[in-house]
Formats: sequence, C-alpha cells, structure tokens
Amino acid sequence: MSLYKYICIEGNIGAGKTTFATRYASDMNARLILEKFEDNPFLPKFYEDARRYSFPVELSFMAERYRQLKHEVENQDLFYPITVSDYVFYKCLIFASVNLEEDEVKLYKTLFQIIYQNLPTPDIILFFNSSTEKLLHNIKKRGRDYEQNIQAEYLDSVNEMYFEFFKHQEKSRILILDKEQLDFVNDESTYQQIKLLLEQPYEIGLHYIQLPATIQPQ
Repeated sequence: MSLYKYICIEGNIGAGKTTFATRYASDMNARLILEKFEDNPFLPKFYEDARRYSFPVELSFMAERYRQLKHEVENQDLFYPITVSDYVFYKCLIFASVNLEEDEVKLYKTLFQIIYQNLPTPDIILFFNSSTEKLLHNIKKRGRDYEQNIQAEYLDSVNEMYFEFFKHQEKSRILILDKEQLDFVNDESTYQQIKLLLEQPYEIGLHYIQLPATIQPQ
C-alpha cells in the first residue's frame, strides 16, 4: 500500500513516463489515467503548422485533461484507492507558455486559473529528467510520424518550463530523477528501485535523486 493516493509520473516528450506509469499502476492495483494525445485531432496539424494550430491544440488538451482528472481523481473507488497519472495538470500551462504568443498566453492563463483551483493536487510527482539527446533518440525509436520533426530547441524550452514550475510548487512532493543511464524496461532491479522511491516519506517540496539510492524498504 502506497503512502500516496494521487501519484503523477512526469517528464519531457519521450522520457518514458507512460511506460513506467502503466506498469507501476498495474503493480499497485491502482487506477491509471493516461493522456489521450492520440485522440487530439489538432496534434498532427500542430506539428505541421505550429503557429496556426498552437492555440486550439492547447485548449483541447486542457479541456480533456480537466475532464479526465475531474472525473477520475475526485470519484473515490474502494477497489482502486490509488490513482496514477502520466501527467500533471500544470503541464497545460507549461506547454502553452512554450507554444503560444504572449497575448495568447495571457488569455490561456486566465482560463487555466479558473479551472486549476477546482482540481485535486498530486500527493507526489516523479519527474524523469533526461538529456535532450536521449529524448530525441526515444522519440525516433517509438516512431510516431508527427513527432519526427521535433527539434532539440523545443525540448530544451519545455524542460526549462518544467523546472520553472517546480521552483514555485508548494503543495506537492516532487522527485527529480536523473534517468539518463537508467533502463527500467529491460533492467528489473532499476524498475524496483524507482518503484521503491515512491514508497518513501518525503516533505513537501523538491527532491533531487540519483540511483542507485541508499533506500531500504520500510
């Protein structure tokens, strides 16, 4: 049984958050919330013409994330007391800040703040931190056509916005894990070590972690 009831796995594009969240939720008999990016009709268009489709793609993502989290997290389930998500809602503002023009960001922030206060706060966020080179390798390897033109500069900007968010977060426990040399897919011991990280007590705030960590089971 986890110490935390609402757990978010985060990271830049290609960091492996969905893969880990899916297995971890299964192991913990947790309710799993995955971002439905493949259902967003604007996403492929955004990668073809970012300027034209940035605002509709960000609005549609925010609406869908809100709908998911409002329904799934707030409705308690006796059979699934733990909820694991492969995104944190603040991700909306992170990507909007990178993708939108200044006047669009102001409008987006207004809409975001109206609904953000109505959502529960994650108990803990695990952020997979990887180099841009590694992210580009993973993006190419998984082979989504519309992602293949993502540039290193774009990933750098997204990463900077994540860390800006972390600096001002005062309600959640945030674990920053350097994932550069970690392979939790093919190395069972690595997966178990990361899983164990989420079973430890932490104070609210930011925690930088590298594996192997000297953490013992409780």
